[in-house]
Amino acid sequence: MKRRTFFKVTTTLAATLMAGAAFAQDNIIVGAVAPKTGPLAGGAAVTHWPNIKLWVDEVNARGGLNVGGEQRMLEVIEYDDQTNPAETIKAVQRLATQDNADIILAPYSTGLNIAAAPIFDRLGFPQITSSAATDQIGELSGQFNDMFFLLGRSTDLAEDAVEVLSDLREAGEIGNRVAMVNVADAFGIELMAVAKPAVEAAGFELVYETSYPLGTQDLSPIMKAVKGADPDAFVAWSYPPDTFGLTEQAMIEELDVKAFYTAVATAFPAFAGRFGAAAEGVMGIGGVNTASPEFMDYAARHEAATGAKPDYWASGMMYASLQILEEAIETTGTLDMAEVTQFIKDNAFETVMGTIDFDDQNSNTAYWTVGQWQGGEFKGIKETGRDGAVEPILKTGWE
Repeated sequence: MKRRTFFKVTTTLAATLMAGAAFAQDNIIVGAVAPKTGPLAGGAAVTHWPNIKLWVDEVNARGGLNVGGEQRMLEVIEYDDQTNPAETIKAVQRLATQDNADIILAPYSTGLNIAAAPIFDRLGFPQITSSAATDQIGELSGQFNDMFFLLGRSTDLAEDAVEVLSDLREAGEIGNRVAMVNVADAFGIELMAVAKPAVEAAGFELVYETSYPLGTQDLSPIMKAVKGADPDAFVAWSYPPDTFGLTEQAMIEELDVKAFYTAVATAFPAFAGRFGAAAEGVMGIGGVNTASPEFMDYAARHEAATGAKPDYWASGMMYASLQILEEAIETTGTLDMAEVTQFIKDNAFETVMGTIDFDDQNSNTAYWTVGQWQGGEFKGIKETGRDGAVEPILKTGWE
């Protein structure tokens, strides 16, 4: 009797487990790899990971993705690449071959996306980059059929920053002396290579320049040297840790410039949270139309789902990349990534960042290039085809 009861219970349990396994197999496996440790972990924690959570929560709350008439829930498998390109590649390979991921999302940052491009291409997954800015877009999109770009070219980002400085100089609001530094990573090296000749071509005097390794902790010697060069404007092609570090050192040194520009993370809400009123007038890479109803709605949903505000640049693009992927899958009705990739190439998409379509896999017609903290918001002041830009203001001290 007891043996029969035990058999019945274990059989029922086995059936339940099998049903659960079958349900799990019906889920769409979404693979995600980005830094959770290493120098770029802070940036990914703001821009990358929260948008994946928001998107998955929203899709699953609607009953999942509609794939050929069947609603299928999303299940995420995450890997920390430790800000190490070799780990990024290994994680993508594992997601495809061991975890049997149906979708693999593009990594975080310019360097990690470029490193992962060959494996994405070999495996056939669309790589919709939302945090990669490079002048290699033409070369990369020609070599890798599945690679897409949302943040645009380094040339536009760098030259538009120089144009903002030129306009301020022509208006008599800043002088002619510029100090410029960069992080020695693919992102910073490429932007410096574009910005330096642009500064010189615009007739500025480059009074100081240097580079520093990714992960540099002590940036005080750099800022002391910058102050000693007595510039009118300061520009840093920086990643999040150094964006914060350089700004902090500028405050310590009381660097007196009317134009102060740092790159990635200037648009993070935490930047204003850390520096308070001192952030007013700081310029940086990116920006958004803070008055856009689509962005305002997205920002409210982001904060409600994650407990944090999105940043004012690549966060919206990260979410837009997921909107593009979702529409491509649901419209084609398939998880065949070759078909999904072709749909992305052939169509325009309405996103939280406005209409996005691709010309040779590059959204090169409309994106924000320069923003500035004004009145507690990081507002777009320069763009390549977006509405809502505001006029720049001068940096008036660090109080």
